[in-house]
Amino acid sequence: MPTPEIESFFDDESNTISHVVSDSATRKCAIIDSVLGYQQASGRTNTVSADRIVRYVSESQLDCVYILETHVHADHLTAAPYLKEKLGGQIAIGNHITNVQATFADVFNMRNLSSDGSEFDQLLADGDEFRIGTLKGTVMYTPGHTEACCTYVIGDAAFVGDTLFMPDYGTARCDFPGGDAGTLYDSIQKIFALPADVRLFMCHDYKAPGRDEYAWETTVSHAREANVHLRNGLSRDDYASFREARDATLAVPKLMLPSLQVNIRAGILPDLEDNGVRYLRIPLDRV
Repeated sequence: MPTPEIESFFDDESNTISHVVSDSATRKCAIIDSVLGYQQASGRTNTVSADRIVRYVSESQLDCVYILETHVHADHLTAAPYLKEKLGGQIAIGNHITNVQATFADVFNMRNLSSDGSEFDQLLADGDEFRIGTLKGTVMYTPGHTEACCTYVIGDAAFVGDTLFMPDYGTARCDFPGGDAGTLYDSIQKIFALPADVRLFMCHDYKAPGRDEYAWETTVSHAREANVHLRNGLSRDDYASFREARDATLAVPKLMLPSLQVNIRAGILPDLEDNGVRYLRIPLDRV
């Protein structure tokens, strides 16, 4: 099984890990789950995290062919358009993005949103294949955390988005619109059915109790054996009950409202208004 070169970038503000996956034979690469910095108190954006990726890709003389999103993130803004401008590449996401757009177009009253996914360059369906040079990538539809989550299997590596965390931290929440704990359980079983030595790369890490370092890589075999939410043969129904009870205690992500309305548009920021300023929408007292 081919082994891609993988360089990972940790964003301190959002605890997000972005990955650059490259083919040593052709120097083609893909960027997965990028971050645009956003300071909520000031409304200021920055490209600090994205510029680290730009420097790495440029200095490594890589040719970016894809900018992949595992799902519509609710805790950070994507830097996909910025990276496309700097490095090229097609912005792609799972084709169930259209369902997420339909849901949140109403929440934010975004009348100019297509709801057909056309803001993205490519929509990827379960089982679709794509190429990064000589590397073959395969799309695995893994909903549950959100309705549009995908895992990208590239060579001997799989990029799971928020579906799984490191084994000592567990699994993703399922209480966003379109999320479902039973469905997440099924998706995790699909990931666990991959070959035991496939490397799994996470999108987030928060350091589990007792662990002093951030981590984002494990294997299918270790995740099967050690995930704290799923070990000991937990049934689908028992997992769903556990996950739903846990989700009921979790706070709303602090950047959820800014993130969703940007990320459902492939990271395209709101249009400039007549005073030359862009504005995000915050719905008040919405039922």
